[in-house]
Amino acid sequence: MAGNKLSAQEAKALCSRAAAAAENSYSPYSRFRVGAAVLLQSGETVAGTNVENASYRLTSCAEQAAIASAVAQFGPGIRIRAVAVANLNGAASVPCGACRQTIWEFADAEAQVFYPAAGGVMVETTICELLPAGFRLGPE
Repeated sequence: MAGNKLSAQEAKALCSRAAAAAENSYSPYSRFRVGAAVLLQSGETVAGTNVENASYRLTSCAEQAAIASAVAQFGPGIRIRAVAVANLNGAASVPCGACRQTIWEFADAEAQVFYPAAGGVMVETTICELLPAGFRLGPE
């Protein structure tokens, strides 16, 4: 999948889409405004944002919101090429374990993931590096 790696311009555009999605965050409790943008193998980009709930366990992550929206728009056969995460709080924002497994469900091992680390540095990695023991049910 090395030929599938995003160019610097593509990565910047994807990260910008994630940051724009964070503007619409519903986060009245934590005020931690997160956005995600998912670039599909088809070339389509879909964004999502976190949506909190007074029952904290029911909060939806931005990455899962973006993936659910992509499935709703393009069907269950989507394949993720890259995911970017951004937040408007200047804090580190690596995808949580549940989001990593959700990305894994729709991505190849080498799908790129971009997220802000401490100090605002953008990290580029792969889903396999973030979730080395990811799993799928059924035959590949």
